Parts: sequence; structure tokens; C-alpha cells
Amino acid sequence: MPVAAVTDTPDTPSRLFRGEGLVVLDYQSIHVPGDAPIDLGGFHVLNRVSERVYLGMGAYAPLFKGEYGGFMAFDVGVHLQQPLTQRLFATAGLAAGGGGGGRSAGHSRFLSGTGGYVKGHVGLGYAFPQVSVGLNLAQMRFKDAAIDDRYANVFVQWPFAFLAGPYDAHGEALTPLEARLSAGQARENMLTLSLEQYRQRDPQGSFKGTLGTADLQYAHFFDRDTYWFAALGVGHRGRPLYNQLLGGLGQRVWLSPRTSLSAQLGVGSGGYAPDVIDTGAGLLLYPKAAAEYALSPDLGLALSAGYLTAPRGSSRNLAYGLALNYHVRPAGRAGDAAPVFRASRFSLFQQTGTNVRYGGIDRDPLQMLAAQLDTQLSERWFLPLQASVAWNAYLTYPGYGELLAGIGLQNRHEPGERVQVYGQLLAGTNPHGPAYKAGAGLHVDIGAPWSLHLSAGRIHARHSDGRRFQADSLGLGLGYRFSTPGR
Repeated sequence: MPVAAVTDTPDTPSRLFRGEGLVVLDYQSIHVPGDAPIDLGGFHVLNRVSERVYLGMGAYAPLFKGEYGGFMAFDVGVHLQQPLTQRLFATAGLAAGGGGGGRSAGHSRFLSGTGGYVKGHVGLGYAFPQVSVGLNLAQMRFKDAAIDDRYANVFVQWPFAFLAGPYDAHGEALTPLEARLSAGQARENMLTLSLEQYRQRDPQGSFKGTLGTADLQYAHFFDRDTYWFAALGVGHRGRPLYNQLLGGLGQRVWLSPRTSLSAQLGVGSGGYAPDVIDTGAGLLLYPKAAAEYALSPDLGLALSAGYLTAPRGSSRNLAYGLALNYHVRPAGRAGDAAPVFRASRFSLFQQTGTNVRYGGIDRDPLQMLAAQLDTQLSERWFLPLQASVAWNAYLTYPGYGELLAGIGLQNRHEPGERVQVYGQLLAGTNPHGPAYKAGAGLHVDIGAPWSLHLSAGRIHARHSDGRRFQADSLGLGLGYRFSTPGR
């Protein structure tokens, strides 16, 4: 729960509050009737909303067993954590989401049914000074599917904390007290949106061409130049349903005040289907180097090259890409520009696709779990990033998803106002290839920093064979609005 920071005097109160959360990694092996077990690595980010209650989102992908490369699932859920002793604690949680994948389209339907699933867990953990470990008893159940099993999983979790301010303080200078409180506590964050090309070497699957993906990466720096990252990639050319999820470490080296080199190693999972792109069980390794030129203090343009390999499959790929980096740099260091608040907004919502039409034929509605991050550029302009995954079948198969980015315009949020209206234009990819979407919506304050998210939009895409896709969408969910000290 946000807690107000201390103040110097009654006349200079700090607007900063402290947010807390957990990053959780887990591993489980799930029985599949008549087939090899599917082992899933999980990655979860949870935000604390009260003393023992966390809300957040997570992702699962296979690693070592069977031939499940390309399977992926995403969810949102609630997590409870109750201390039992100074070190021992109990956990419980419930999540719901969507996903799919398998050796082939037919196997994907057998494995994950309509794509929607629920997962529950209870367990025990032990807290060390910097990290906690534990064991959960869990059940994951996909609707009308082979994945329906009770199992044990192991987890590792790290706490994190951040200082934030009110959303409507965007662009305002920090007071001397706020600058002192934030100095040394914040680290640089970087959002990267890239287009990458993977040129296959001696492909063994049925797809022999070059794969194009749209990638979204978040990086958090431990110090000035060392960072960890998480990245999601979705196909837009060659195989639009391709997906991959990677995480790892990176290092940056400065060549000049505007030019830098970076190298990173990603480990994760991904693919399409092993008979099409042979990533085997799903495990991926991706070393990559990039050169960035700063267009401004916040924006940089980067060129990258790397080598993506599936150790448990035959897929080997030369990779190259073009990326736009958006830097959120900390405030308070000597010689920096005057620190100011920089606003962001994160929304989780149910998105229903209506009037769905593909190839000139009306289709069933889409039910999607969606997330959107808005990074404010000025009082009115913002950069939206939106990802969605369906929890019902589309064209009788699971796994429909969207990854979109663009530009948005909104009215200025004044202190005391409850409603903020916005419009946005997005471009990206869905299962049919390149897509674009126009939308509008509003956020209604329900008690800072929370808001009610309401949205509507229309998406269009065109498959490589010329068939067109279109759908309207309606969204309803929660928004978390805040600002962070930056420059």
C-alpha cells in the first residue's frame, strides 16, 4: 500500500509515496495424458495493494521436455502472502488467462483447448535476507484440453520497491526534499521497441523463409551500465503466430556522450510449432549486440545483430534489427538537469472483440486479456504499448494475440478532476500479420493511484494471401497511474 514519505516542515510536504512488489520465477512439470510432460517456466510481476495482498500478471513457456516449442500462456491474478514466523510464510493465489501452442495446429487444440485457463496455488516459503524460496501445490486447468493437472512447483522471489508521486504532477519540478529522498534510490529504465529479422540456417521445419518479429523489451539497470531485461517478441512476417519470451542480463559501454554499445544474453522460450520451426521443447538462447545513437536525452536509435538458437531443436538463426529506445533516467545525480516528475499509466483490462470479420465471413467474438503501458511525453501526448491474448478459441484454435504500439493524445489531468479522456493510434501485429488500430477511452478516478479503465477501438489487418481481418473492441478494467522522479 502506498505510504507517504516524511517531510521537512509542515509547509513543504513530500508528494512521494513508496510502492512495493515482488518478481517471482517458478518451475513446474505438468502431466499430459498420452504425451510427454510439459515443463513450464513462469515469470510474474506483482504489485502490493494492501498489507498481504498482491495483484499482477505472469507468463509461462516450456523449456526442456517434449516438443512444445511455441506454447505460451499469460494471466492476471491475486497473490496472498501471510508471515508465519520471522522467516517462514504461507502463500495462496488464483489467476486466469489465455494461451496455446503445440507441435501442430491440431495438437495445440488438443493441448490447450479453447485457450482459456485458471490456475490456483497454496504453499510455503522461506525468506532469506535478499531472496525467498518456496514450494507450492498448484493446479492448472485449460478448458476442454489435455492440460488439467495438480502438481508441485518451486519458486524464487525478489522484493522490489520504488518511489512514486501523483500522476497529475507530470512535468513539475521536485522540491528540495523530494530530490533528496529520491537521490540514489532510483535507477535507469529503458523501453525498447524493435523490428527484427531472423535468417534461418539449414532449417529442418517446413518453414524455410526469413522470420520477422516485433519485439518489446523492458530493461532495469542495477547501476549506470549493467541491467536485467525481459522481452516479448511476436511474428509479423513469415509466421505471424510465432512468439518468444526472453529474459537475461546486459552490459553497456559508452563510446561518446551520444554513442554506446551494449551486449546482452537472453534465455527463454519460443517458436511456432516444432514441425514448422523446430525449437524442440522451446528453450532459446539469444546473445545479441547493439549500437545506439542518442537522438535526444530520452530517445535513441539502435542497430543490433545476434544469433538465436534452440539447444533442444534444430533452429539456428542469424538475427539483425532496428530499434527505438526510450530511456527513463533517474533524478538527483550531480550535474543532471533539474529533476521533474514523469507520469506513466498501466492498465489491465478485459477486452471483448465484437463484429469480428475475416475473409469476408463473420466470426465469433473474441475474449481477450489485455495490458497497456502509457508513457507520458507531455501534458497531452503519450506513447501507448498494448498487448492482448485471447482466452477463447479463434477460427476454432487457441492462441490469438496482438502486440501494438503508437501515439496517444489526452486532455490534461488537473488535480481534483475525476475523468480523463484520450484517443490513440496503434500499429503492430496479430495472427494475420501487420495490423493497425484506432481507439479512444477514458480513465475515472476511484481513489489514487487507481482508476477505472474504459476503452473502445477498431483493428484492421491483412493476411499475406490478401484476406482482411477487422474487429471492434470494448475494454473494461483497472488502471494504475503514477509519476516517478526523473529528468
